[in-house]
Amino acid sequence: MIKVRNMTNKNWRQVANQFIINNTENGIEYFQSYAATIVKNVPNDGIYLDEYYWDYSVTTGRYRNQYLGDSGIAETRKKIADGTYKLTDLNNRR
Repeated sequence: MIKVRNMTNKNWRQVANQFIINNTENGIEYFQSYAATIVKNVPNDGIYLDEYYWDYSVTTGRYRNQYLGDSGIAETRKKIADGTYKLTDLNNRR
């Protein structure tokens, strides 16, 4: 089963076009901004960021940080550099 919920802002109001998508059968969770998949979180395998869209806009970054629990883009970049997050093509742009 697929469950979709909107992200919320700092006032706990739902935000349009920012979604968390959860596949309850395999536990894989995605963060999607508009029509682009930004994050794929695979249990026991790790967190994947889309190599193109992970840093697409300020809004995408704000909700990506919220989803990942990162304090800002510097922390995200550090986690990419140390291998905590892996960059890949989540949107079939190739």
